[in-house]
Formats: sequence, structure tokens, C-alpha cells
Amino acid sequence: MQIFEVVELKEYPYFKTIEISEGTIVKDVINEDNDKKAYLLVDHDKKKIWTYYCPKCPFKMQIYGGILAGWLRVKLKLFYRIFFLNEVPQDSEIFHEVMEKLLGGGRARALEKEDIPKQTLDNPEATVPSIHEFLNINRAFELINEIPPPPPEVYSKKFMMIGGNIYREEESTEAFIQENKSEIKSIKMGRLNNGFTFFKDYNYSTRLIVKEKKVQAIELFTLKDDTLPTLELRIPIIYEEKFSKVGSMDDLIDSFQISD
Repeated sequence: MQIFEVVELKEYPYFKTIEISEGTIVKDVINEDNDKKAYLLVDHDKKKIWTYYCPKCPFKMQIYGGILAGWLRVKLKLFYRIFFLNEVPQDSEIFHEVMEKLLGGGRARALEKEDIPKQTLDNPEATVPSIHEFLNINRAFELINEIPPPPPEVYSKKFMMIGGNIYREEESTEAFIQENKSEIKSIKMGRLNNGFTFFKDYNYSTRLIVKEKKVQAIELFTLKDDTLPTLELRIPIIYEEKFSKVGSMDDLIDSFQISD
């Protein structure tokens, strides 16, 4: 197995890879000490290129990683297929097998900026995922359900946007003779508003579901222990004690008199 780290550049093409040679097995590299990085893993035995984005990896680096995986596949003469390790449950046999793979040499080489051609309108690699107006909603739900969610004990899903609609999850309980069984359902709340929508209530974590060259869904999560920020009132407040005291009737009458 070869491992390449995605590295950001300040000029076009804005990214490259470097090969990681330290460590004996994959999990010597992919661990809590490198939680902000993006990696490409090349399995020569199974002809697979795995992308992996650590928990705190910036969104920009994840985009770069996906692009570089495509170019690395080109350099390997298209004999390899690209897979996404983040979609594999961490307690699965596949994930464990990848983490225990021995590191070693291979025919893959680090991608330098000279290896990435200039993007043009005729360059098919310049195409990017789009939110398609004719998105198949049922298919989108199928693809979303194939991907394991973030740890439910840590994150709570608040909203999900598919096509032009917004959804929320609702837990319903069905009563059976021996036990009650709960089920999570996606409830359609309505269509998205036109214009720019800015969320400023919770600190949201955003997950994009990209499949079949389309953005299938955008999910908004919050931490379980996150709370709404305290509202800051910016209106004048008249406290009750200012007007509930007993006053003088003579003073009130005098206040309406017009002076000469």
C-alpha cells in the first residue's frame, strides 16, 4: 500500500501530493495526530485508490483530494478504480483490513503541479458536480442511506436539503405486542426559499453527499451538546418600577399647562 498526502499550493493547480514513507502500516499514518489531513491510498493488490479525509480535514482539501484521485488514476493508466474510505463504517472488516495494510513501494508516483493540465472548456476533467434541477429524489435517498452517518451520540441531524426541498428527521414509535419499535423518517418541510439563506443559529457542520457527478444532498448537523446562542436584545426596555409608582395628581395637571 502506498499513501499520498494532499498538499495545498498557492498557485495553479493549487494542490499536489507527497508520498508518505514513515510508518509500517496504514494506521501509523491515519490517526488522531493527523486529523486535519486528506490522503490517497493506493492498494496495488486490489487495484484500488482509496480517498480518506480525516475528521477535521477542511472542505477545500477534500475537494482537492477527489480531483487528485482522478488524476492519479489517469497516471496509473486507468487500471485502478477509486473508492471512498469515509463511506466505509470504521467497525467494518473492510476498514480494519485497509488500516492494517503494510506500507511499501509501488508504481504510483506523487503528483506534482506539472502533472495537472490547464483546465479548459474542452477538458472533461474540468467538469464539477452540480445541484441538478431534475434530481431523482428517490434515488438520492437511496444513495444517502448507503453512507454511514456521523456518530449519533456526537452529532444530531437538523436539516437535509435534496433538490429544491428541505427535510428534517422525525422518530416515530410503532407499538407491537411484545415491544415498541422506533423508526427514523425524513419529513418534507417545504421548498427552499429563493435567494441567499444564511444560517446563524447553531454552529452547523455540513456534509455534502456527492454521487453520480451530482450533489445529491446537503446535510446540516450540530453537536449533541450544542445550544442556541443567547439573544441580544437591541430594543429599549421600560421596567415596571418606572411607571408603577404612585404620583401626584397636581404634578400631572401642572404638566399640561402652557406657560405664558
